[in-house]
Amino acid sequence: MLLSTTARSMLRSAAAAGRSTAVKALVATASSSSASFSFQPYHSATTKTTTSTSQALLQSHHFQARFKSTVLETPQLEGTRDAYQVSQTLQGTDACLRAGLNTLGITNPSTLYRNLTYAELFEHEKANNEGQVANAEYGETFAVDTGKYTGRSPKDRFIVYNEGSETAENIDWNDINQPTTPEVFQELYERAVAHFNTLDKAYVFDGYCGTSPETRKKIRFVHEMAWQQHFVTNMFIRPEESGELQDFEPDFTVINCCSQVDNDWVRHNLHSETAVVFNVEEKKAVIFGTWYGGENKKGIFSLMNYWLPMKGHFPMHCSANIGKSGDTALFFGLSGTGKTTLSADPERALIGDDEHGWDDKGIFNFEGGCYAKTINLSEKTEPDIYKAITTDALLENVQLGEDGTPDYFDVSKTQNGRVSYPIFHIPNYHKPQMAGHPENIIFLSCDAFGIMPPVARLSPEQAMYHFMSGYTAKVAGTERGIKEPVATFSTCFGAAFMTLHPTRYAELLKEKMETHGTHVFLVNSGWSGGPYGEGERMSIKTTRSCIDAILNGGIHNAEFRKDPIFGFDVPVSLPGVDSGLLNPRSTWKDPAAYDAMEEKLAGMYIENFKKYEGKSAVDYTQFGPNVESD
Repeated sequence: MLLSTTARSMLRSAAAAGRSTAVKALVATASSSSASFSFQPYHSATTKTTTSTSQALLQSHHFQARFKSTVLETPQLEGTRDAYQVSQTLQGTDACLRAGLNTLGITNPSTLYRNLTYAELFEHEKANNEGQVANAEYGETFAVDTGKYTGRSPKDRFIVYNEGSETAENIDWNDINQPTTPEVFQELYERAVAHFNTLDKAYVFDGYCGTSPETRKKIRFVHEMAWQQHFVTNMFIRPEESGELQDFEPDFTVINCCSQVDNDWVRHNLHSETAVVFNVEEKKAVIFGTWYGGENKKGIFSLMNYWLPMKGHFPMHCSANIGKSGDTALFFGLSGTGKTTLSADPERALIGDDEHGWDDKGIFNFEGGCYAKTINLSEKTEPDIYKAITTDALLENVQLGEDGTPDYFDVSKTQNGRVSYPIFHIPNYHKPQMAGHPENIIFLSCDAFGIMPPVARLSPEQAMYHFMSGYTAKVAGTERGIKEPVATFSTCFGAAFMTLHPTRYAELLKEKMETHGTHVFLVNSGWSGGPYGEGERMSIKTTRSCIDAILNGGIHNAEFRKDPIFGFDVPVSLPGVDSGLLNPRSTWKDPAAYDAMEEKLAGMYIENFKKYEGKSAVDYTQFGPNVESD
């Protein structure tokens, strides 16, 4: 059911009013009524919550995000760092028994380092010679080299096909969700256990995926090295009290023996000696042959993309932020579209930068940290990320100078240099990491063909079409061999992590949008005036102005025209946006060349979408481009 016009108007007015006040980046002592939204810049160890007359409402994170008022007495990063104090060092022949590893078959290690503090992890990383200490501008940061794998290895990722099981019936088996047999998994699992039983020590992290108590999953990682525990400590939800580790029963366990390889990969009918294999029914996974930290994170994200829809909840590959009036926005987009940059807004609080869920109460972050690319990073272009690279962050595959200073412009190792850091390194993050139902959804595209307008309004049906399409474009320099723009379609803006058929996610999005009256917009951060190499890229100012008009509600007051090919509504004018850009055809020197390029891009959309024909109750092809239109 859609929200009433009056309710929508009230929300928009509240949003506009909230944005008129400057953000307070640091709060030493402040208080407000329980009916006001407040930013929570740092996750301080000591916080006070004002008493509300409606305590029942505060039990729901949907209302907490809007009504909670917090006094931050010590807004310092150290407060949060020191607050994570659940570390255990278990020693003796019964160490594995006390940690619960014996149930996995791991019994030999006599020293287990469980959920080490950040300070302890740093000391272990140095003592084990696992990398180098980088002299980052804002603090010493540990840096590691992950070897030949500087990114995920999707062709080496497999899911066990358990005949007759729930996963066998529901998983979308394809080149991304590749099946393997229970026998192969069991053999690899036994090898992983046998390897850890040759070790005297191991690292164990017990934490959570998902901030919502109703849907979060307990995750256990067993690692060989301290830096790997450091990575998952940054990226997952950290336990707040030592009591949470007592009788910890994981919903899923990952045994990461990256130093080992599968020499029998040909017999196992796998892709290479590297293997990342998940057995959903057994609630276990093993990793062989790759040291890349992202395999830990994205593997669990893929599982959340299976678990949540089976309960009627919507998992999303998107960033999210919240305004001072409690209005929430989601940003979907592939690499290079500005998802991280545009969701980092000084007038809004960051909920998370990559992975979220949407349940009956609202949205919630899957993670406890951020995993950002470092290529060409500077304080001028990405100040929040640049400053987040300080003690407790973890650099991967970033070149260091002779003095240990990170060189983010040196991509001789890889263009996929990364940094992981706990979310409290971002000054204006939203402490609950949960919020209400989103008022706006933004699909980000970097259109290198110069066709898309800077912003367009989508109907619910058009939103389904563009969500399943997941369009952006690669340009020269992003990958080897690319000389001209190449259209990229990644369904749900994250095809590599979708375990179910795309239509399952699209139907969930449609249901959520209709229930909560969410608006959807397409924002193009790419080129205008011609394709890449001829036209110019949209300025960040232009894109920000489009985003601002969406978030403050001003775009709803604009006059719109209907695009003759794509059918979406394009504003005729917006504050801060050159009206010429809103009519892309007018920016081209040769309008006929624009028409030809638009027809070409529309044809790419149509060809890509053919694989979804007949796959859902609604034929969404009718809501895509129509090359027969005048």
